[in-house]
Amino acid sequence: MKPVVAIIQSSRPISWVNTAFPFAVAYLLLTGEFDLVFWVGTLFFLIPYNLLMYGINDVFDYESDLANPRKGGVEGALLKPELHRPVMVSALVSSLPFLLFLFWVSDFLGDLILAVTIFTVVAYSLKGLRFKEIPFLDSVTSASHFTGPLIFGIHLGGADPLNGPALLIVLALFFWSMASHAFGAVQDVKADRIAGIGSVATSIGARWTVRFAFFLYSIAALLLVIAGDRITLAAIALIPYLGILIPYWNLSDEDCEKANWGWKSFLWLNIFAGAVVSLIIIEIVQGR
Repeated sequence: MKPVVAIIQSSRPISWVNTAFPFAVAYLLLTGEFDLVFWVGTLFFLIPYNLLMYGINDVFDYESDLANPRKGGVEGALLKPELHRPVMVSALVSSLPFLLFLFWVSDFLGDLILAVTIFTVVAYSLKGLRFKEIPFLDSVTSASHFTGPLIFGIHLGGADPLNGPALLIVLALFFWSMASHAFGAVQDVKADRIAGIGSVATSIGARWTVRFAFFLYSIAALLLVIAGDRITLAAIALIPYLGILIPYWNLSDEDCEKANWGWKSFLWLNIFAGAVVSLIIIEIVQGR
């Protein structure tokens, strides 16, 4: 695998929009501006941020990924040792200019939000921290990777991310992200146990992790309904996620790999969810 190809694959292109979209939408709706901050922030959370997040993960998960048959495609790059340094250097070099600019244009609270977000990105996989191996903290940390850009965008846009409808939206995305991470861990129960890796799924088993994810998705949908107005319509995007989980309600640890089909479906469902949210945003903008 050539270094450039490895770098791109390690950044998970299929997931780029999942981190850039929340920031871009929040900032644009609050400011109405396609200014320099919008473009720098959106581009950072689109590519360098994902390379930093997933590149570190691929490097420090290399040994365990060798024993995981689903690694090597859209679900995660299997990086040879000689590619570890180029990926790490690319992640750091590509992120630094964006981070310096974003820290510069934001205030102290914004800098703190961004710093905590980047810390969780690094702490999830980095040797010595490895939050991903601590059951439940793994899902919480993963959720912060997607909620952080939204909170940062809301703050840069001049609003309080912890007040009113904004808080409900933040919490809905947080629980949605926790649910997605938890269900994603189900398919790796056996592989992770063999590798000695802890996760929410290895802790409570495949069956109860599926049910835990179903509960979290339900809470996320309820929060959107409570938010009211056109935001309530976003709950529609969560219905297919709940439907996909139902066949795995009684999934055993022995059959955990069967959840892979559901997880792959989630990757494409994210596009549907994004389309629903985009239509709502267009309606909100036109209604101003």
